[in-house]
Amino acid sequence: MALLLVLPGCYIPVLFDAEVEITRTGFYSMVFDGYLADTDLFDAIRRKTLSPSDEKTRTEALVRDLKRDSAMREVSVARPGVFKVNWQRKGDLLKARMVTFFQRNEAILTAKFVATTNTITVEATPVGDEAAQKLAAMGLSTKGQLRVKTDAKVRRHNATRVVDQGLLKIYVWDVAGFEGDAPKIDIEMR
Repeated sequence: MALLLVLPGCYIPVLFDAEVEITRTGFYSMVFDGYLADTDLFDAIRRKTLSPSDEKTRTEALVRDLKRDSAMREVSVARPGVFKVNWQRKGDLLKARMVTFFQRNEAILTAKFVATTNTITVEATPVGDEAAQKLAAMGLSTKGQLRVKTDAKVRRHNATRVVDQGLLKIYVWDVAGFEGDAPKIDIEMR
């Protein structure tokens, strides 16, 4: 499943567990726990084009950038070019209108409310074929699970499977690589 459009210097999830809960009244919680690779830094380290001093400086700058987001609960360097993060945000999506993990210019996962259709859409940003090939050439892939829990009516989705827990349904995407359609679900608000 595709997760994001890859541009130079952007973050990609390499291993993750993500969960979004949307209630029928529009309250949400969104959690991402996993590892993000900065493609630019990762590739420079892989190609050995950085001095140890430059690598350290760039790594420290990226850690500072990640920590600027108030929803980041944990940020640490897991290995060169890869960061362990735990990001959590919750609130009223009908008021906020849009929430992105983790920054608007680095959107990996977005939940947005469209008042004209009275719908909340949760979707991952897709990867194109060319970008997927570049990532594979760098030795990067993605693996993880995205779950969207809701007690509201779902209009459409492309989940791998659905777990029915009575009033609550859990839509699950098992992600293994960048191929295929990006996860997407449309939830109807009352």
